[in-house]
Amino acid sequence: MAAFLILLLGGYTALDAHDVVPGVLTRTPPWPEAEPFPDVTGAMLTAAPDDVPAVSAQAPVPSTEQLADLASSLVAGGAAGSAPGILVTDVLTGEDLYGARSGDAYVPASSVKVLTGLAVLASYGGQHRFVTSVVDGGGSEGSDVVTLVGGGDLALAAGEGDPGSVVGHAGLGDLAAEVAAELAAQGRTEVQVALDDTLFTGPELAPRWGPIDISGGWAMPMTSIAVDIGRRDGTVVRSSDAGMDAAEAFADALAAEGINVSGQVERSAAPEGASELGAVESAPLRDLVDVTLRDSENVLSEALGRMTAVATGHEASFAGAGASVLDVLEELGLDTENNSLADTSGVSSQSKLTPRLLTDAVRLAADGSHPELVPMVTAVPVAGLEGTLADRLTNTAATGWVRAKTGTLPQAVALSGMVTTADGRLLAFTVLANDFELGSAYLARVAVDEWVSALAACGCS
Repeated sequence: MAAFLILLLGGYTALDAHDVVPGVLTRTPPWPEAEPFPDVTGAMLTAAPDDVPAVSAQAPVPSTEQLADLASSLVAGGAAGSAPGILVTDVLTGEDLYGARSGDAYVPASSVKVLTGLAVLASYGGQHRFVTSVVDGGGSEGSDVVTLVGGGDLALAAGEGDPGSVVGHAGLGDLAAEVAAELAAQGRTEVQVALDDTLFTGPELAPRWGPIDISGGWAMPMTSIAVDIGRRDGTVVRSSDAGMDAAEAFADALAAEGINVSGQVERSAAPEGASELGAVESAPLRDLVDVTLRDSENVLSEALGRMTAVATGHEASFAGAGASVLDVLEELGLDTENNSLADTSGVSSQSKLTPRLLTDAVRLAADGSHPELVPMVTAVPVAGLEGTLADRLTNTAATGWVRAKTGTLPQAVALSGMVTTADGRLLAFTVLANDFELGSAYLARVAVDEWVSALAACGCS
């Protein structure tokens, strides 16, 4: 296990390498002739090699007293409030090194996505793909109808798909071409299009999703099918009916393939046992999780939560998704007591999580005991380099040595992930702060960043 951790989690380079390994190797002959190795001018190092820590199973473990001093500094500053929840755990041994209010429930903001990513990977596996299909029948009686069935892929392209992309991997244009060819083979030249988006149920908006969340593109009415995660024309603004937008895009693409599409698209459940006319598949789940956690993509996270509900037999609603995520984590042996999820993205301030559950989830994904969960580890952003941490923790001891999921709401700041200390010890950690002064979330976030930077710099044995 120690060797696994050293190879997998020994800093940014090793983790980044893990992201690109799939698909590189082949056993198919003939082997290509090697190209001449190019002359490369090396970039200037930002740190001398002797300054870069390395993960080691023999690395000193930080002392509880030293970690308590760091936590006292965080609280004494006041910016993070008087009672943040903190937990620091050694990944290799699972020993809790320091905790403060680790079992108390806090509004977690987007740190929720750590749990959503973990649960959906445990439910399906990282190579799973969500299917968008078209089946025969449905709609109004007496009409020749084909039904577009949403299968949980909200990252479709309106036209051709791009196999090299995650968002836009599968295309409705490609689906239309496949369906048109099948219809032509059957001698059918005119159809009506129906939309079956019944996979997701319940309210379209979660508790405490406000108008600003919708207008700012942080959320949208949930649906089981969408183009470009519901974004309109590449902007941050999301559709108020992304499912119908996708169906109309498919109808237009079908017409462009020479099929006469009659009438308006209508909503209708697909007939039971209907024959399939065509289907396209999403990018692998591990890639969808990567985009979700790296960019803190709320709508994708909600879709992944609902697909976890589908996999586990729960209702695919906000309530069912939250319950299913916690149930999966409990089955993995994590303590879910005192935790509740009103959504699976963290937009809702009604969700409550403990530092215990978040830290244990990170540690479980990182300790090598569940290889299927590793994509969650590699999906969380690297400090100072990518995603929602690209402009945070820069030029600090944490740069490149912290992977963590961020979370920010007006009255909540969260950071949960992994850090390699200056001594080379890999730790899982969570900080949740809710009781800071209203309007000072930025200052709270700065204080948390200073704390995790000090943790990374820790020669605290």
